[in-house]
Amino acid sequence: MHTSLLQHIQKHINLEPSEIDILESALSISKIKKKELVLQEGQVCNTIYFIIKGCMRQYIINSKGAEQTLQFGIENWWITDYLSYHNHIPSHFYIQAVENSIVVAIEKTTLEAILIEIPKLERYFRIVSQKSFGAAQMRIKFLFTMSAEERYHHFNNLHPEFVQRVPQYMIASYLDFSAEFMSKIRAGKV
Repeated sequence: MHTSLLQHIQKHINLEPSEIDILESALSISKIKKKELVLQEGQVCNTIYFIIKGCMRQYIINSKGAEQTLQFGIENWWITDYLSYHNHIPSHFYIQAVENSIVVAIEKTTLEAILIEIPKLERYFRIVSQKSFGAAQMRIKFLFTMSAEERYHHFNNLHPEFVQRVPQYMIASYLDFSAEFMSKIRAGKV
């Protein structure tokens, strides 16, 4: 298992050496190529991903056939379709690698078995899901209360590295405006 995942877990709970051994024997590292899809709409999502290196995104294809990015994940973030994963129902989303990525991909059956063996990991995953839910709530707030220009500047201030790493059209769709508008903002014409 990768040290970054272990460090992330140990920030929230203390694991005994024997528990670390259980985790290490159950988890493996996967490489996902840039643009590769790990989930498509209509599939049941059985996997949760911890990003060691790289960038992933969750998106939909809207009624006009355009991609709309709902979430990005970078190093030390988890990404999945929680509703599909939890309820074992077809997903409404796509999950794709934005960059060549290295992840710990945990199948649901594996995670359930680990949680029985290491009950305190439930606390870790509760904290992770609460943070994720909080971030999603803030995103909705920004979409409802800020102008497009304010959303861009807020996002740029919060995550300047993102704006360098991620294709402009993906950031534009995440912030809910067009790529053309993005170009105008970046050129200072708005």
